Amino acid sequence: MSFVFDTVPANRGIIDMSNPREVNWWTKRFACNENQLREAVEQVGPIAAQVEQLLDGQEFILTL
Repeated sequence: MSFVFDTVPANRGIIDMSNPREVNWWTKRFACNENQLREAVEQVGPIAAQVEQLLDGQEFILTL
């Protein structure tokens, strides 16, 4: 029996789109595909909380 471990991002507050393993982890986390994730990051930046809000369809985006 083999185990496959997902690579958990080093910084779970920032989405690193240049790291394929992290992109895979975030697409599973947000239940979206890579294109949706890339578009969301382009719209609101790499802050995970803001991307999550956008993908969840929330009307207001939290900015810090």
